[in-house]
Amino acid sequence: MKSEWEGKWALVTGASAGIGKALAAELAAGGTNLILTARRRDRLTQLAKQFHTKYKIDAEIFEADLAHPSAPREIFQITKEKGIAVDLLINNAGFGQYGEFASVEPQRLLDMVQVNCTAVLHLTCLFLPDMIARRRGDVLIVASTAAFQAVPYISTYAATKVFDLFLAEGLAEEMKPHGIRVCALCPGTTESEFHDVAGHPAHARRRGETAEKVAKTGLRALAAGRSYVISGLGNYLGAHGERLVPRRFVTRIAAKMFRPQQ
Repeated sequence: MKSEWEGKWALVTGASAGIGKALAAELAAGGTNLILTARRRDRLTQLAKQFHTKYKIDAEIFEADLAHPSAPREIFQITKEKGIAVDLLINNAGFGQYGEFASVEPQRLLDMVQVNCTAVLHLTCLFLPDMIARRRGDVLIVASTAAFQAVPYISTYAATKVFDLFLAEGLAEEMKPHGIRVCALCPGTTESEFHDVAGHPAHARRRGETAEKVAKTGLRALAAGRSYVISGLGNYLGAHGERLVPRRFVTRIAAKMFRPQQ
């Protein structure tokens, strides 16, 4: 099924796996040309070839590690050199780290803030001016249901996702006069590599939605002009139900769920 981004270019960060891969696949199926970025060139190459063969779209790849402060500028420069006007920016790349705060390697937490917050902000700063000049463009920022509460033992991750959610919601209002839509996609537990990379133990995991379902939800919400969307009815009720009880109570419950088992 063709989408409103048919024939346009979308940039997807963290495109080699999980929600990023699902977003890229959904866009490719709708006729969108893609710039795929991630750290794993082999996966990107395979995906680009697959999308081009199956959907007859153009697909470019750029290997980049967004933990490096120079990466957003390098990605932007590549699009300029290739003469590609990005009409859809998807800030999907991100990672978490499970564990008691003081036991986690500080550089890991700093890299998380760099990838989940600073790179998102930097890429958006780079691509928005051209969108404003063209008076068209869209930005999807992948946040999380963790953005709606403090989550002990993944405290830094939850804090980064608050940044992503609030940035998207604020920009959604700022960009309306320019004809640009901005949306935060807030998934809950999703079937992907995320939990393995973050080191989440089995007792702290719940059954998740598929990455494909989450991707469809996010793109539909962006196309509808929504400033944020929570994927899944249960996740929606959980995120907003927390407003009915004291914040500290919610945090205590989360701590019991995520506390390392002895």
